[in-house]
Amino acid sequence: MRYEGSCHCGAVTFQVEAEHSVELERCNCSICAKSGYLHLIVPKAQFQLLTGTDALATYCFNSGVAQHYFCTNCGIKPFYVPRSNPDCIDVNVNCLDSKPEHMTITPFDGQNWEKWAHTLAHKSNPAS
Repeated sequence: MRYEGSCHCGAVTFQVEAEHSVELERCNCSICAKSGYLHLIVPKAQFQLLTGTDALATYCFNSGVAQHYFCTNCGIKPFYVPRSNPDCIDVNVNCLDSKPEHMTITPFDGQNWEKWAHTLAHKSNPAS
């Protein structure tokens, strides 16, 4: 299934391929908790930025590995390259125009990221 999404102002638009039934994470780390991010991690091949390359800026913190993209106009972070899976894109499901039919939301303890990051490794290779 192909889902389309955007930032709040619509300057940044994208599409992502995902199943009707998806596994999502709700992280309690400082940036995710403050931004209300709901994680859908997919291989980069399943993500396409449609518009807004020139409207995107990147925010990196802590280790500097994760690349958090946000719209310079409205400030919304619709997707990023996660530290746990740098070969993937992590889409904020809250930025999708329509949502997957079945969503299983699992709490993720991002406040203790080093201890739990390995539990996301399977997202890099969803066929396994």
